[in-house]
Amino acid sequence: MKMENELVIPENVTIEIDNKQVKVSGPKGELERVFKYFHDIKIEKKDNKLVVSSPSDRKKVRAMAGTIIAHVRNMIKGVTDGYTFKMRIVYSHFPVTIKVEGDKFLINNFLGENIPRVAKILGDTKIEIKGQDIFLTGTDKEAVGQTCGNIEQACRITKFDRRVFQDGIYIVEKG
Repeated sequence: MKMENELVIPENVTIEIDNKQVKVSGPKGELERVFKYFHDIKIEKKDNKLVVSSPSDRKKVRAMAGTIIAHVRNMIKGVTDGYTFKMRIVYSHFPVTIKVEGDKFLINNFLGENIPRVAKILGDTKIEIKGQDIFLTGTDKEAVGQTCGNIEQACRITKFDRRVFQDGIYIVEKG
């Protein structure tokens, strides 16, 4: 039995497929990804649709085809609209100062520490700081989300009671 999934490509987006490599271009930029999961999954472009097909109808193959479609859908949304995550600085004990240096996000004076905590900024993620709010924007959903995760992990509290010390930088909005 044959399995086939389809995704309609919007007018302002172009998709190039080279074997298992998919390149999506749009008004906000371009993203590229290699899907090297199964040998029997075929990715191709027909008219204005992206078709993921396989001669097999096994459960794992169907799941992987759905995953590929979801990744490409996220890439299309990224190059047309982009992704924006909002984070907020929360502190009650010591005032926290933050700054961006290259591909590093520095958190100074967190819990009164002398050494700054560092989080890595991934991909083309742009960071904008407005008072207590931090806005992270970019075209790659995974890079923006992982950068938010890196910032949250850099502010993790280990040596104090978390019920008392709730200081940190937290995600408050995804969009």
